[in-house]
Amino acid sequence: MEDCAPLLERAFSLHPCEQEYTIEAITGEIPDFVRGTYYLNGPARFARAGLQYRHWLDGDGMVCALRFERDRVHFTNRFVRTHKFVAEEKAAHPIFRTFGTAFASDQMKRGMALESPGNVSVYPYQETLLAFGEQGLPWELDPVTLETRGPCTFGGQLNDVSPFSAHPKFDPTTGEMFNFGVSFSPTRPRLDVYRFDAPARLLYRKRSQLEYPCSVHDCSLSPNYVVFYLSPYLLNMEALRHDGLTLMDALSWEPERGSRLLLVARETGDEIASIPIGQRYCLHLLNCFETDNCLIVDVVEYDRPVYDQYQVLPNLFTEVSEAQPVRFVVDVQRRTIIARHEIDYRFAPDFPALNPRHATLPSRDFWMLGIGATGRYGRKFFNQLVHASWAEGIAGDIYQAPAQCYLGGEPMFIGDPRDPSIGVVVCQLFDAERTASTFALFDAFHVARGPVGLLHLREPIPPLFHASFQRADGSLDSRGTGV
Repeated sequence: MEDCAPLLERAFSLHPCEQEYTIEAITGEIPDFVRGTYYLNGPARFARAGLQYRHWLDGDGMVCALRFERDRVHFTNRFVRTHKFVAEEKAAHPIFRTFGTAFASDQMKRGMALESPGNVSVYPYQETLLAFGEQGLPWELDPVTLETRGPCTFGGQLNDVSPFSAHPKFDPTTGEMFNFGVSFSPTRPRLDVYRFDAPARLLYRKRSQLEYPCSVHDCSLSPNYVVFYLSPYLLNMEALRHDGLTLMDALSWEPERGSRLLLVARETGDEIASIPIGQRYCLHLLNCFETDNCLIVDVVEYDRPVYDQYQVLPNLFTEVSEAQPVRFVVDVQRRTIIARHEIDYRFAPDFPALNPRHATLPSRDFWMLGIGATGRYGRKFFNQLVHASWAEGIAGDIYQAPAQCYLGGEPMFIGDPRDPSIGVVVCQLFDAERTASTFALFDAFHVARGPVGLLHLREPIPPLFHASFQRADGSLDSRGTGV
């Protein structure tokens, strides 16, 4: 097996400590319009008391913050004090089964679900900060210190077993938040869709029956619809509960069942249409908007699921399938796809992101990470930052990381509020040879030129997942809301 990611193991064998300091080692320049706080969440500790986790999603969640002020950049990182984290810290040994790791006498929440490590995403919300995991309700953090305040039940409107995803969507105009969760019943699987108003009151929780208990990680929002890409990646909940399997091992890919776009009315939560779209897999959606009586849905499509490529740590993505950005044009009235447009970049792109101010609006430019060695058998990792354009139909602006350097974190666009043609993109850069971490700032529209600024951390951190940005004035360059 070819090693296309030499020394990658160093990124996943770290034991990051919690720190708070002003970054003194800065290379290049930070544009004046970058003022506010950048947040990032992801798995950051992959071993406990001799147990080595197998899967990237197993690690304990850690939130980082970069506070960009006029004369300094302040860095803070803290682990999310979930039930799992607190109990295992106290016991000094692992207790709970994780996404990809099972062990003797491991436990589950109420015997029916995983205890979330709170390790996927983070969003400012209602004067607080919410850290989300793949399963369960988010955790409330102090937006400045990152100290965990406790689980967020939205004022008791939800409980700790309410299915709730790590990818809420926020309307930047109304301040509303939409989210979803899947109940994986083998006989009556359903999708729960939630709508909260700007003061965080639950307006509805609507349930739609699913054809099969499929794993759904993300959704998208347009002015009139909540959109889901349903792939036939089925979870056998009985095997998870009673056979001692990990969630990863309880998943099965059944492409013969077909994939569908599910459209739900934003106003009511009612199902509008379920449209067949082939036999491919989608982990992340990019954007949705409406124009000329059509719904436009932008996604990243894989040939098959990607979760099995997140293990066994640190040998990731050994046989990752090709993927590419796809734009569907949907005639909602006729419930059919009338056009499909593809960007010719197939190097397993993921973590797609756009200018957050364009969410639910017509969008042209977007950014994503890619794996340059896709198609070669052997471990590999993200080493390309890609700027693509739907208008041009290409991904012609690509930054290639140096050898033994790897990228992490959803590319976060931060725009100049005075000029829409100017912006930066922030993501992580891990130098495996030096075991060093930086946050890299790129000219958003010329990423191939390389970083315009590098923020060098005192201690390395592993590649993390999803990001958001809150401006110093309280407005958001994220899918979160400062309302």
